[in-house]
Amino acid sequence: MSGNVLVIMEQRGGVWNRMSWETLAAGQQLAAQTGATVSAAVVGQGIDALAGELAQKKLDKVYAVTHDLLGAYTADGHTAALDQLIKKANPSIVLFPHTYQVRDFAPKLATRFAQVLISDAVGFRVESGSAVFVRQLFQGKLNADVRPGGPEPHFASMQAGSFRAEQLESGSAQVEKFSPQLSADAIRQKPLEPFREAARAVDLTAADIIVSVGRGIKEKENIPIVEELARVLGAELAASRPICDSGWLPMERQVGSSGQTVSPKVYMAVGISGAIQHLVGMKGAKTIVAINKDANAPIFEVADYGIVGDLFEVVPALVEEVKKAKGL
Repeated sequence: MSGNVLVIMEQRGGVWNRMSWETLAAGQQLAAQTGATVSAAVVGQGIDALAGELAQKKLDKVYAVTHDLLGAYTADGHTAALDQLIKKANPSIVLFPHTYQVRDFAPKLATRFAQVLISDAVGFRVESGSAVFVRQLFQGKLNADVRPGGPEPHFASMQAGSFRAEQLESGSAQVEKFSPQLSADAIRQKPLEPFREAARAVDLTAADIIVSVGRGIKEKENIPIVEELARVLGAELAASRPICDSGWLPMERQVGSSGQTVSPKVYMAVGISGAIQHLVGMKGAKTIVAINKDANAPIFEVADYGIVGDLFEVVPALVEEVKKAKGL
């Protein structure tokens, strides 16, 4: 592979989606292994500060894609703007974070180049100078190698937690403003508030600490025990599928192959055995803590720290210790 890797960063209201930094780390590593350069682009309006922050990374160039019609996200606006940018920058590979927004517009963008989006890749390797992306199949039971075909550019999105933002290399890059040719009549969508399944919906992918509860909690009335642990830790509360299927917690808090894929700094699994469907949703966590009375539970195979014990004894004790440490 020659040429340039272009990473499309995601921001909303001037705030980065942190998965963008993980994808940028993937882009830097891919470029290093293939002898390519790496650039990044941010799309929106009033994005000078974001572009400046991006320019402090080791990049060949930063593109600030700006237009009045890009102030609010629309699939038509993003697609048209990035179509023009890609034709100008002429990258070999375009990488995206695998977010809800990317899933909305990136397949449409790839189609404009007679390509498909290799979605939700968990990694890559380089063979004969070309990237081979790895995707998971059958809820993480199998890994599949996907080799891009046809003319460049190729398009891929990276799964949350597959790469570490801490691996990013710092540097200094030039910022180039790019103003695409857009017309209001070409944007068919009317921007509205981002979709939420419920008034209190939560994006678990943005959480630094997650406390997740499983069937070991036994009944809905016991959920407050784990809620209290999440509260004192300043964590988001999540759950495995059986808890959400039973209606004990809303579906928006489900982690796993049929829920959200998360990569927090700390993931605490309370009463979760660790079925593969759950593990594929949280294996990207930097530190995994498991509490389960079954010493043979699969969750302990991926845990950095494990407590074999009754959660009804362990969790209240943890809550008290956290309160002491925080002076609560």
